[in-house]
Amino acid sequence: MNQNLQDYSHKRFNVLTGEWVLVSPHRAKRPWQGQEETLNIEKRPSHDDNCYLCAGNTRANGEKNPIYNDVFVFNNDFAALQKDSNTFSINDGLLQAQSEQGICKVVCFSPDHSKSLAEMNVDAITKVVNVWQKEYELLGAYKNINYVQIFENKGAVMGCSNPHPHGQIWSQSTLPNEVIKKDKQQRYYFENQNSSLLGSYINQELEQKERLIYENDAFVVLVPFWAVWPFETMIVPKKHQQSISQMSAEESALFADAISVITRVYDRVFNCSFPYSSGIHQAPTNGKINTHWHWHMSFYPPLLRSATVKKFMVGYEMFGTPQRDITAEKAAELLRKLVSNLN
Repeated sequence: MNQNLQDYSHKRFNVLTGEWVLVSPHRAKRPWQGQEETLNIEKRPSHDDNCYLCAGNTRANGEKNPIYNDVFVFNNDFAALQKDSNTFSINDGLLQAQSEQGICKVVCFSPDHSKSLAEMNVDAITKVVNVWQKEYELLGAYKNINYVQIFENKGAVMGCSNPHPHGQIWSQSTLPNEVIKKDKQQRYYFENQNSSLLGSYINQELEQKERLIYENDAFVVLVPFWAVWPFETMIVPKKHQQSISQMSAEESALFADAISVITRVYDRVFNCSFPYSSGIHQAPTNGKINTHWHWHMSFYPPLLRSATVKKFMVGYEMFGTPQRDITAEKAAELLRKLVSNLN
């Protein structure tokens, strides 16, 4: 481990976005007198009669959920994107706008109101993965859908409006900002090196093992060298695949295994139901050859020092560059030790 990276302020380059993050390891020792979140220790029931997402309950729009037994998917009742919105563009000097169409869905992971992904077994998580694969292909087949974003916001601290374990899928007609950055960086590397950017990156990480948390036959779980969030992690397939639809049945189960490991480990960091935002970045569904893409899943958890102290993106980070205190190596070391104690 390079000691300079552990003792002195520096910046690290994110090869996926082309951006930098400021790292300040010496600040991890500073005293904290700022805001502390309320720790929710309430045990949820397996079914909540007042939950809009529980099986058999009526949602806010008046529709009734079926008595589902596994994964339940429905069109978002309050979708951010409209499927049939007017097509228009505005180009008035420096005032520019374009219409955006899309389809938004909600994915309930299971009928059990009390279980997060960390509390579901691998077989149950595999069923969620299979639904993600199906929806990626289904939504991506629409002519006006060029990108499918799968994500989850876990915990009230991450803005989750309903405690029933669920994720979302937003599909849209254009590429979002983060995807545009990753598309550009991966394309440039592939055209110049004739190989996958993430494939080369994880090979280097597997050699060094400093930021490696867990691996199975098909996937690597690590803290990226350029991580911004305190315990940020990424799941990357060892095989160069453009999207989750290319996984075999065995690989889907191994992906579920990787998700199970990292979510269970998170819950042990501060002995709480660990909040995070997670998302899968994969090839656009724009009908183009996207050989340069190497799909991956990222987890962005906000907790910093304890179950009640979170990282805020404010001040310098809003006006300058993202910044972190605990180094990627120290975070990985802690998470790696917790993996060894899982079973």
